[in-house]
Amino acid sequence: MRNRLLGILLSLMACVLAALGVPLAVFIAAAEQSAVVVDRIDDAARFAQDLPTQGYLGVDTAIKGAPTPDPGDAGRRSALAQEAARYHGLYGISIGIFQRSGAVTASAPDGWRVPDSRAGTQAFQEALDGRRSHNPPQVWPWTPERTLTVATPVVRDGDVVAVVLTDSPTGPLRARILHRWMVLGGGEALAMIVAVLLAVRLTHWVLRPVRTLDRATHDIATGRMNARVAASAGPPELRRLARSFNHMADNVLLALDQQRAFVADASHQLRNPLAALLLRVELLGMELPEGHEEELGGVREEGARLARVLDDLLGLATAEHARPEAEQVDLTALVLTRIDAWRPVAGQRGQQLDWEGPATAVGLADPIGFGSALDAVLDNALKFTPDGGRITLGIAMRKREVAVTVTDAGPGLTEEELARIGDRFWRSPRHQNIDGSGLGLSIARTLLLAAGGSLDFAPVEPTGLAVTLTVPRPR
Repeated sequence: MRNRLLGILLSLMACVLAALGVPLAVFIAAAEQSAVVVDRIDDAARFAQDLPTQGYLGVDTAIKGAPTPDPGDAGRRSALAQEAARYHGLYGISIGIFQRSGAVTASAPDGWRVPDSRAGTQAFQEALDGRRSHNPPQVWPWTPERTLTVATPVVRDGDVVAVVLTDSPTGPLRARILHRWMVLGGGEALAMIVAVLLAVRLTHWVLRPVRTLDRATHDIATGRMNARVAASAGPPELRRLARSFNHMADNVLLALDQQRAFVADASHQLRNPLAALLLRVELLGMELPEGHEEELGGVREEGARLARVLDDLLGLATAEHARPEAEQVDLTALVLTRIDAWRPVAGQRGQQLDWEGPATAVGLADPIGFGSALDAVLDNALKFTPDGGRITLGIAMRKREVAVTVTDAGPGLTEEELARIGDRFWRSPRHQNIDGSGLGLSIARTLLLAAGGSLDFAPVEPTGLAVTLTVPRPR
């Protein structure tokens, strides 16, 4: 979630910087080019002031009332040509003074004519129409072949008599634009770095209560019901959510405690009347005439089954009330101890208990609770494995967990039954003839969850069921 929120914030910031930076970059390029155009117009205006009179420009016959040529005009034209040559040599800018017909009055370098490019032709035509170049094509840093053509009309008595045209290389202009763009890019990069730091701080501030809430939710989901959230940081909405979560957790814990207390009290209170009832049945059986042994046996069997259910209910309530502290336990030694305890029971039915695993496997668990859970799983495996079958126990060291797997050779369960196994009082319809209350695996799961572990089930090919008891590994 942190990465997604950071991505959204940084994407928005990047869009804002692009929306501001791109128009600013275009404006910088246009401003730099405008400064060059104004400078070229000033240069062209200076050359226009030094032009000789109209007679030597070749337009005296075309303009009514043209003045008589000044004998000094030839010298002025020569000086103008020399000035153009010096201008070209100093700045590297091509310059020409052209008559309306396109004939050259002076140009530098020698023989330079009006460029036949679209920009040059357009600038010359605009000058003939009496307009200065005001909007030449924009020069960009990636267009090195482009030149900047600027034309200025020379007006005498309201008529355009000549055109001063310059054609400038754009290398310095492109370099200045690129430099200012780099400065702009550096500023935007700095702004982006600041935005990243602020976004990281903002997401940390916003998500810190969420992470705390997530940890508390995980703790409650794994059985640590006393986990709560400190509602003292983050946005007001998340602080209010934290307080609501704590209130909800308190109510859930109260309801669970009431439920567990009811189960414990009910199972405890029913044991005495049931014991008295079974005693009366035995006394009644002694007074019944012969021939009622079968009915009496059925009553005894149901009474014993009810007693087992009450015992399991009491055990479940005790497991749910337990708050064990997990400690480092050598699960290999614990499992071997439980195998030795169950081996006589397996031997009575010709069953074999096999073991495979490392010599030492340390996990975080409650030794009493884990041993009781393993007993419930082994009892279940022995019940459903046929006589002469094999039950295998193994330990696997995972990255963060230690897993103890008990694999039996029983009939197994279907996919629908696997989804329900472990539920309280649930038993497969195919196994109703086998002794049990349907609470053994529920008790095992409760004991494991109380210490941070878990209980999982998986089918075995061709038949059988694999039950895995998982506990965390020490860090």
